[in-house]
Formats: sequence, structure tokens, C-alpha cells
Amino acid sequence: MATAAPAIPAAVSANKAELIAIADAVAREKLIDKAIVIDAMEDAIQRAARARYGAENDIRAKLDGETGDLRLWRVLEVVEEPEDHFKQVDLKGAQKLQQGASIGDFIVDPLPPIEFGRIAAQAAKQVIFQKVRDAERERQFEEFKDRVSEVITGVVKRVEFGHVVVDLGRAEGVIRRDQQIPREMVRVGDRIRSLILRVAREVRGPQIFLSRAHPDFMKKLFAQEVPEIYDGIIEIKAAARDPGSRAKIGVISHDSSIDPVGACVGMKGSRVQAVVQELQGEKIDIIPWSEDLATFVVNGLQPATVSRVLIDEEESRIEVVVPDDQLSLAIGRRGQNVRLASQLTGSQIDILTEADASEKRQREFTERTEMFQSELDVDETLSQLLVAEGFTSLEEVAYVPVEEIASIEGLDEDIGAELQSRAAEGLERREAAAREQRRALGVEDALAEMPHLTEQMLVTLGKAGIRTLDDLADLATDELVQKKRQEQRRQREPSNRPEDKGGILAEYGLTDEQGNEIIMAARAHWFEDEETAAPAQEDAVAESEQ
Repeated sequence: MATAAPAIPAAVSANKAELIAIADAVAREKLIDKAIVIDAMEDAIQRAARARYGAENDIRAKLDGETGDLRLWRVLEVVEEPEDHFKQVDLKGAQKLQQGASIGDFIVDPLPPIEFGRIAAQAAKQVIFQKVRDAERERQFEEFKDRVSEVITGVVKRVEFGHVVVDLGRAEGVIRRDQQIPREMVRVGDRIRSLILRVAREVRGPQIFLSRAHPDFMKKLFAQEVPEIYDGIIEIKAAARDPGSRAKIGVISHDSSIDPVGACVGMKGSRVQAVVQELQGEKIDIIPWSEDLATFVVNGLQPATVSRVLIDEEESRIEVVVPDDQLSLAIGRRGQNVRLASQLTGSQIDILTEADASEKRQREFTERTEMFQSELDVDETLSQLLVAEGFTSLEEVAYVPVEEIASIEGLDEDIGAELQSRAAEGLERREAAAREQRRALGVEDALAEMPHLTEQMLVTLGKAGIRTLDDLADLATDELVQKKRQEQRRQREPSNRPEDKGGILAEYGLTDEQGNEIIMAARAHWFEDEETAAPAQEDAVAESEQ
């Protein structure tokens, strides 16, 4: 905010009342402590006095905030033999200024009041202006730093390069272009409500970043319109927005006698319409929140009808099956409905039709049956029986308790032990084949010693051009293990964007912690080389000196 420099009287010593009046006026106008203004005036007077008597002198000023009395003096140190005659004085000279002075004391030499010339007055104005402005910025930061996530009303002051500057009364805030509601027309002088998103301390003063596109803005608006939310009877557990177009909120009531959806909608939709109008016509779906994730997903995909929900907790993925005629409704225009439902639940949602789901199950059943037939050397009937019982991989057969296999109808512990033995042999064959493939790709044996890496993972690394410890050590964790972020759609074309493809080993489900451990283990030889090189370098230097 622009700050006008306070006026300074031409002769400081001539008008005590004016000085105090200036200090009071500036403190009230800028909402800062009067002591800060007095301190700024003292600093300005000190600088003017140093310009008058010499900058080498240690000159102090004291302005009485009540009476306006000004005292000006020079500080001198008493020494035996002065080296700096501006700041030091011998004992004899000190005795003239202050009786009883002794070596090591600091004494004051009173100075007469100074008259401010035009240049000195202008310099004093700048000093006071700067200190008052710094104090005002600090006051603004302290005032707004604890108001993050609060809805505030301001007046549009100007629009710069698409960013809206809002006058908040005691400060200015900015709504960046990406935090505005698309296609919203904003004019200078309009009153506008927004969410305080962040307050940052910067060189130019505190920067207050506002938002009208954040989901929390919509939640705060509902809290203002719905007394039950403000009182904590109804809670908004989740919210997702496509600003200016559509939004979803999940609500729950802590009082069984109150319907959370009905309370948020209001009589004839009055409450939700008030929020919709503030959000420029954004359509809002209010759905009941549920602790059961499957139920919440079904609610979140409304108005589409869901047939079945399959949850993969490890991958944070949800597979939703819908009737064929509900597919476009579940996905929504440009994927909006499923995207908002994904944000609402915090999980990636894949939409499949009944036909797609049936085809996928049949394909997986056939693939797993053929795999067990080949790897375990058993007939089709036994392979189908294992798949039907939920076994999906050789690892599961090899490492589950034998009693679990024996509990399958028609099998016993002897058959279970034999199947586990064959599964272990199959895994060894796979490992050996992968080892040969890895070596053919030129992947160093040193990589096989890294933690968490299997031979199949090393083959994948080799195909990606990672063949040495240095190649692996140069990777970042997200390049190695980051999971795919591509939102799945029905029969979508694969994305070519790096961020959608994920890390090189994304398909193996390694965690970020495991990825860090792998990379740090690969970098260990760098530090060993440095430790070995240091003594060798020292020996070489010693020999050259001899």
C-alpha cells in the first residue's frame, strides 16, 4: 500500500507540540504503536545531527513522547591516550565535561538543538517513512498470518496481467489467475469474497494470496449459510471442485435426527443456491459421507448407478462396474464426474461396464489358469481350482501356509506340499531366466546386490538403459518408483507424458522409502571412492613437497 511520508517541522527545537501531534497522527493512521513512530523520529534526528556535527561522532537523541522535549548528546569514552578524537577523550578533557569521570567510563557531551534545512528535513522524512512502512508491513503480517483459511471480503482495486488485486482495508491481497473462477467477470470497485490461502513474508512486504477456486472456499461458504455446519452438528468430510463448473461435497451428521443433505440444501434449495450464486453458477452435488469406502464411492458417482465396487487398498485404486447404459453418466462430460469422485475419495477410480468387467475377469482367469498349468505342470482342472480359490501368482502358492492349500476341496497336505515345491522351482526358473536376460542386456552384477531389487526388476532397468551403479545412482526416487498418475478411462489410449507413465519400476509397487534405500545404496561407492582418494591425494602432495 502507498504510504504518505509524515511532515517534519523545519526546526525540531521550535515546536514540541507539533512533533507529538505528528507521532499521534501517524500511529493512528497506520495502526502502529506510537513508540515506533517516536523511535523513527529519534533515528531521523540522530542522522541529521551526525550530518551537522560529523558522521564520525556517536550522537544520540531522545524525544519525550509526552512532552516533546528533545535531548541531543554525544557519547565519549574516557581513555588514557585517545586514538579516535571523535569518540574518545582523555581524562583531563572528561573532567571538564563531567566531574568524577575515570578511565573506562562513557560520558555524555550535551549538544544544542539543530535546525533542519530543506535537505536535512527531506532526509528525515525518508528515514521516518521507511521505519513506519516497515512497522506497518510487520503489523499486516502479524494480523493476517493467523487468518489463513478464513473467508474475507474486499474491494477489487485493480486487475494486473489477469491477477486481481483486492483491497482488504488494512492490507492488499491478490487472487492469482489460477485461483480465480474461470470466466468470472471482475471489475474494479466490485466487492468480492475469497479465501485467505497463504500469507508470505517477502521483501516488498507481506504477500496475502487469496483464492476463489479452492475447495475450502466452498466449505467455508457452506459454513456461513448452514448453521448446523457452523455449530459442528454437520461436518463436511470431503470436497472436490472443478471451479465454475461442478463440485461435490461429502457431508455427515453427528445428530441422527438431522439429515445432512437436506440441511445443506435448505428450504426449496435456498442454502445451496446462495453458495451456487457466489460460485458463479457452479453445480454442487451434496452426497452423504460414509466410513465404508465402497458406499462412499457409489454415492460419489451419483447420479450414475453402480453395480459393483472392487477396492485395491495397496494401490489405492478402485474398480467400479456400471451397467452399459450408465457408462457415459458415470464418467461425465470430459471425465468430470469420475475425476471429482476420485478427488473426493482420495483414490483412483477405474470405470468399467458389465461387459468390460466380464471380459476382463475371463481374460485374467484364462491367463492365470494357463500360467499355473505351465509353471506347476498340473492339469487344467486343478489350475482352474487354484484360480477360483483366489490364487493369482506363483509367489502366493509358494509362500502361503500349506494348510490353506490343503483346505481346498479335493486337496490334502501332500498335494499342497507338492504344489508349493513346484511353485518354488518355477520361481527359481524364472529368476534364472531373468538373470540370463539381465546379463545379456549388459546390467552389472553389482546391481543385483542392491536391496529390494529382483532379477526381473533388473531386466526392466536394463531395458530402460540403467546398467551400472552410476546409472542407478543418478536417478531420483520418483524416476525409479513413482506410481502412475494417469486417470484410467474406458479403452483410453496410453499416455506418452512422463508424469503419467510413472517411474521405471512403478509396476512393481515399491514404496518411496524402498526407492530411497536402493538409490542411496547405489551411491555408496561414490563416498568410498572419495575416502580412498583423499589419503592418496595427501600422499601425492607430501611427495611433491619433498
